[in-house]
Amino acid sequence: MNKDLINLISGMMASFSKGQKIIADYIINHYDKAAFMTASKLGNTVGVSESTVVRFASEVGYEGYPQLQRALQELIRNRLTAVQRMEVTNDQIGGGDVLAKVLSSDIENIRRTLEESSSDDFNDTVDALCAARTIYILGIRSSSALSRFLYFYFNHIFDDVRLINTNSSSEMFEQILRIGKEDVFIGITFPRYSQRTFNGAKFAADNGAKVIAITDSSQSPIAEISDNVLLARSDMASFVDSLVAPLSLINALIVAVGLRKKNEISATFSRLEQIWDEYNVYEKIEGTHDIDVTKI
Repeated sequence: MNKDLINLISGMMASFSKGQKIIADYIINHYDKAAFMTASKLGNTVGVSESTVVRFASEVGYEGYPQLQRALQELIRNRLTAVQRMEVTNDQIGGGDVLAKVLSSDIENIRRTLEESSSDDFNDTVDALCAARTIYILGIRSSSALSRFLYFYFNHIFDDVRLINTNSSSEMFEQILRIGKEDVFIGITFPRYSQRTFNGAKFAADNGAKVIAITDSSQSPIAEISDNVLLARSDMASFVDSLVAPLSLINALIVAVGLRKKNEISATFSRLEQIWDEYNVYEKIEGTHDIDVTKI
């Protein structure tokens, strides 16, 4: 949902009841706060009943208030500053059971990710990765943790995987200069969306590479230029980005590719186990037995 929602509400103002006009006026002027209010809290804030808020959501074309709330959250996803996100976090969680609320939010993000996932996009992505000459991975700022995790495992699976390490646009373009139609570019980006990640994905697409987006919404800028979009929810409005659902999606991608290339991976890990043992990479725990990964 984009600015059209606000325009829609503004355009319908004359047809609203007195209570609905109060709600509409508050949403138009304070949609950043309304997006994270329950129907009850929004009603209390503007001085109308919860049922009036629910009817308002239906009046503007939504099945219920949760759908209107999600549309408002889509609207502001890329607009909240760090200070605003901190204020929202304080309103939602401050003084409460932080552990329970944060974990519950992450559970909900995973549930919605599963509901909204496209099996076709996921399977097409696995096919493209297994056929790629070179895989490029780019994630900036908090998304860099996800890109490094994905690179760590893909580097054990594929012959040529490149993690794009960059502090500037010029460095990024230098590292993807030779990308072409036999390659795959994975762009990982969540609000506030990185302009550099978008530019890298566009350069890859313009040069014929397959572009895979790992992001939170079909409205994400990178989604428009990607061949496949893997959606993972990151909805908690906090100064800390919630990466639980994106990481779970990446885990699924690694497992799917691993199963497709099982024989090659078994040989790789058998060799790595020999190296790790020879150079004492891991501590040996007495009484344990090594597992032969080739028999898994």
